[in-house]
Amino acid sequence: MNALFAADALLPGGWAKNVLLSWNDAGQLTQVQSAAQRTAGAPVANGPVIPGMPNLHSHAFQRAFAGLTEYRAQQQDSFWSWRTLMYRFAARLGPQHMEAIATWLYAEMLEAGYTSVCEFQYVHHDADGRPYADDATLSLALLRAAKKTGIGFTLLPVLYQASGFGGLPPNEGQRRFIRSTDSMLRLLDTLKPACDAQGARLGLAPHSLRAVPPDALREAVAGLDAIDPSAPIHIHIAEQTKEVDDCVAWSGQRPVAWLLDHAPVDARWCLVHATHMDAAEYERGAKSGAVAGLCPTTEANLGDGIFDFSAWRHHGGAWGLGSDSHATVNAAEELLMLEYSQRLAWRQRNVGASAAQPHVATALTLDAVRGGAQASGRPIGGLAVGQQADFVVLDAAHIALQGLPAPDMLSSHVFASHRTSAIDTVWVSGQPRVAAGRHALHDEAAAAFVAARSQLLLLEN
Repeated sequence: MNALFAADALLPGGWAKNVLLSWNDAGQLTQVQSAAQRTAGAPVANGPVIPGMPNLHSHAFQRAFAGLTEYRAQQQDSFWSWRTLMYRFAARLGPQHMEAIATWLYAEMLEAGYTSVCEFQYVHHDADGRPYADDATLSLALLRAAKKTGIGFTLLPVLYQASGFGGLPPNEGQRRFIRSTDSMLRLLDTLKPACDAQGARLGLAPHSLRAVPPDALREAVAGLDAIDPSAPIHIHIAEQTKEVDDCVAWSGQRPVAWLLDHAPVDARWCLVHATHMDAAEYERGAKSGAVAGLCPTTEANLGDGIFDFSAWRHHGGAWGLGSDSHATVNAAEELLMLEYSQRLAWRQRNVGASAAQPHVATALTLDAVRGGAQASGRPIGGLAVGQQADFVVLDAAHIALQGLPAPDMLSSHVFASHRTSAIDTVWVSGQPRVAAGRHALHDEAAAAFVAARSQLLLLEN
């Protein structure tokens, strides 16, 4: 039976009691009825039901070296020294490694409350920088990993052409990433049927303003429009102060300001990080309709800085969460880090609450789901008719949640549990993918991941 009854469920407008969720065989919600009677035969959720969290920014292969860069490599470590280590790791990656790493990562994501992921895929070629015989080899490996685990998927092949503003030639560490604009558009044409066949969404990711010259950016967006005029577009922007300084030196403008003046930024766009904006950029960026793609644990891990969440929200800006480099893979952990970063910045508590939703975890969850769905380009915006049946059931028997009202259960899940441990089941498109906190592929995928990581580390030595 395609139904679930929940004593408490978090709907787009807030918490509701006695909710009956029903969906069709395509996994689309056809009924979300509150104050309902339990339908005979409908299973009962073991705790509050919350919408599945979209993960709007992922570099899957980076999960395999999470934790391996936590040592001082130079006098003052930064994003840029971390990037050098990342290039070394990416240079050894093969298709079988990519699939094994991504399969485990996506199983981890599901166990941690993510029900979909946007994969910002920039490793395209072989170790020497030559295209594979099948140019889509590494992207197809990621699609297979998503299909095996059952996670919802948005594939964002990355256009990468330069090492710095002004079209500086790429360096040796970037040889696997480089594509001409025509090559990228051919790749998108190749991947479109494969994505459609498994219900995935295809978009485009111009890597950054420093890596994609203006003419290439304009031509790539126009080419994408010819393939799918509603496809999502994601771009790294304003992550580091050096990036901002270099952009000003090149163009006389800050990165977000330049992008808003020279590209058709609207609700299709996701501005990943967008950490370092001035007041005008916060206002203009929010009002453009673009989603701010926040990756709090990665931004903390890399020492990026703190996004001005209050300024963005003041202007009505949409936002969502990503796990990016996967130093942490946990939807609730990202919510916690976002809230705590704002508390540290402003020396206030409960910054993420709103007048409509005074519970921080409730307010942040609803906003992140809404923004993440927009950035994904898929109907995954929450527990509403017409959306996919993507949801997470919290474990009401967990010691941190027992005996509490539903809003406090979610708060305890985010702020007072081990977070993953308070998840009971996870459903994607009406299919159970995690039961009793475990994905069906957990053991198999974990073993393959460890083997792939070990092999990659041996290749380095």
